[in-house]
Amino acid sequence: MTDLAAAKSTLLAVLREHSLVLGEVTLASGAIAQYYVDARRTLMRPDGFHAAGELIAASAAELGAQAVGGPATAAIPPACAAIAVPAGSDLVAYFVRGERKEHGLQRWVEGPVEPGMKCLVVEDTVTTGGSTATAIGRILEQGLEVVGVVAVVDRLAGGGEKIEAAAQAPYRALVTIDEIYPDRPDRPDRS
Repeated sequence: MTDLAAAKSTLLAVLREHSLVLGEVTLASGAIAQYYVDARRTLMRPDGFHAAGELIAASAAELGAQAVGGPATAAIPPACAAIAVPAGSDLVAYFVRGERKEHGLQRWVEGPVEPGMKCLVVEDTVTTGGSTATAIGRILEQGLEVVGVVAVVDRLAGGGEKIEAAAQAPYRALVTIDEIYPDRPDRPDRS
């Protein structure tokens, strides 16, 4: 049995060391922030990949998911991590395109998924939740069932609530910005 507390501790340590970038940056939402969390810098390292995979696969099992995926680029590393660990051996991965191709099968959702399958939606970092909510709409349009949503990192900027409303399923983050960067300048409870 995997020690999920150890996996979370590893994930948090790798995120702090490799993914937290201090300095002004423009977010996907257009907002300006004084820090950035590039979770892919963690997810594309063996220790971060493995830790996230264990945690996501455990969530998938808990929710009865058969597939794991989400918005293209953001969901590909965490989905691959989940299917790469022993606990994810019964899962398949998928991703949702940002734009549908005009050739081939012209699918929004790519991967070995079929209507009626129970899907866990994953995302590397959530801020406003817009791209994840859009992907959830595409997933539902394809006849897939969303059983839950997991973000590797939640910036605690309201995206979780938007995602949960779109999914009509539970949302959780493996790690929040409060855990990664507790002394950040925009933390609401700072005096």
